[in-house]
Amino acid sequence: MTYLQAIVIGAIQGLTELFPISSLGHTVLVPSWIGGTWATLVRQESSSESPYLAFVVGLHLATAVVLIGFYRRDWVRLIAAFFRTLAKRRVESADERFAWLIVIATVPVGILGLVLEHTFRTLFAKPEAAAIFLTVNGLILFAGERVLRARRAAGTTATEEEVADADLDERLSTIGWRSALWIGASQALALLAGISREGVAMVGGLTRGLTREEALRFAFMLSTPVILAAGVLKLPDLFGSLGDGVRGQVAAGSVAAVITSLFAVVFLARWFRTRTLTPFAWYCLLAGVASIVRFA
Repeated sequence: MTYLQAIVIGAIQGLTELFPISSLGHTVLVPSWIGGTWATLVRQESSSESPYLAFVVGLHLATAVVLIGFYRRDWVRLIAAFFRTLAKRRVESADERFAWLIVIATVPVGILGLVLEHTFRTLFAKPEAAAIFLTVNGLILFAGERVLRARRAAGTTATEEEVADADLDERLSTIGWRSALWIGASQALALLAGISREGVAMVGGLTRGLTREEALRFAFMLSTPVILAAGVLKLPDLFGSLGDGVRGQVAAGSVAAVITSLFAVVFLARWFRTRTLTPFAWYCLLAGVASIVRFA
């Protein structure tokens, strides 16, 4: 892997990890579209012992650092609230409820990730599979928007204007453990290359009555420990034999991922205050179908 490849792939990973368009799908499809030595990297990812796979997952640490840094005050408050509940053995405040909802939502994707993450990545990290699942991701985003419109027509979901001045965390703390578990479980679909972690989590939130801004907020907070854990679990590989010859590239790619991840956080936090998932859905659908035609 060259440093140019590392920087380009790092930039793609950082952007697409937080945009609802699948980072794993793009780190498979973009090199495959370019071809040559780039496509060779993807063929390596499909093997059980892949330096490229270790490289891509290692980039998750960069994205997690950006999320933690951007929401650092929120994380300090929520972690403190979580430990308060352990000390007094009861949950009282909105922060305490929200902290426990994040824990509950993390359980299903955490368990499935530990058991299936490596197997699914090596099994489906192929351009044909990524193209199909990217198309499915677009359909899921379209479905989420349709559900939101139906719920608003029925008066069961607030509009952005109605919650414009509300405290998002206070509202999210009231969604209940069943909704948190549902949203967390939906993230397990992101084990499939082409399915977006943030996208399916947002759609899961929309089906439970959240606004787009609330769904994004919960998806980002929920993704942080999951992405961090995925990166940390790959550190032994990067410091072992799989990291030989790519550690410098990991550093370069991580810098690129930090820059694009920061842009993604700021951009999306503003975007979903007034805009929809529809443009991302169309992008996934068109890019997915084009990739199916190209690689089938």
